[in-house]
Amino acid sequence: MKERITVSIAAAALALCAASAIAKDVRMATTTSTDNSGLLQYLLPKFEADCGCKLRYTAVGTGAALKLGQNGDVDVVLVHARAAEDKFVAAGYGVNRRDVMYNDFVIVGPASDPAGIKGMRDPLAALKKLHASGATFVSRGDDSGTNKKELAYWKAIGIKPGGPHYLAVGQGMGQTLTVAGEKQAYTLSDRATYTTYAAKTGLQIMVQGDERLLNPYGVIAVNPKRYPKVNYEGAMAFIEWLTSDKGQQAIGDYRFKGAQLFHPDYKNR
Repeated sequence: MKERITVSIAAAALALCAASAIAKDVRMATTTSTDNSGLLQYLLPKFEADCGCKLRYTAVGTGAALKLGQNGDVDVVLVHARAAEDKFVAAGYGVNRRDVMYNDFVIVGPASDPAGIKGMRDPLAALKKLHASGATFVSRGDDSGTNKKELAYWKAIGIKPGGPHYLAVGQGMGQTLTVAGEKQAYTLSDRATYTTYAAKTGLQIMVQGDERLLNPYGVIAVNPKRYPKVNYEGAMAFIEWLTSDKGQQAIGDYRFKGAQLFHPDYKNR
């Protein structure tokens, strides 16, 4: 049974932001896509100006971010792997999860497209064709939300990836795209990070548009009943701000070279 903590404290925390500084810095673990895309550099100064506090973050894969939350080493997590998020909350490590935003995944590759998948929509059919072609695929291999999604695709088509044409690099999204560009290989990326790295890598979008490529993000406060020393007030102030009209507008307004990278998705207002 999921533990629920009343959000009345959160409303008070948000009001406090407008009046005075939160006593402690807020510590967040988040996925590399929010960092590599430039979103955090755009959002956090706005939150900090309202809060009078400092939000310090660690950008890692979703699995590692949730582990930091599970250890009580951060106050809040912003990640994108719904099944893992639900498990984190059900186990009592997190409370007050909210939908925040979404974008989508894309399969990208070299302009030469040796696997012949450019223009496909179905990610499963594309990966099956890519595997049969013997073309190189670069995996993040880091238990991130993107890596979890990629492995779910392979599992769905009954293929256990491996061998010389499958490179698991254990890196964030930006570095994985860089390696794929250098190897003239394919990879799965969130659209936001791909867009910000496209000019550096020369990779092109091969597969996009299928509903199975949807990439939703959630924010979760670390449970103060389990970890009394976490800054729950600060975590909830950030969650309230991120899902407020102001925060949602800021997410929607963020652009890279005119392209909208994230779409606000908080539906519980």
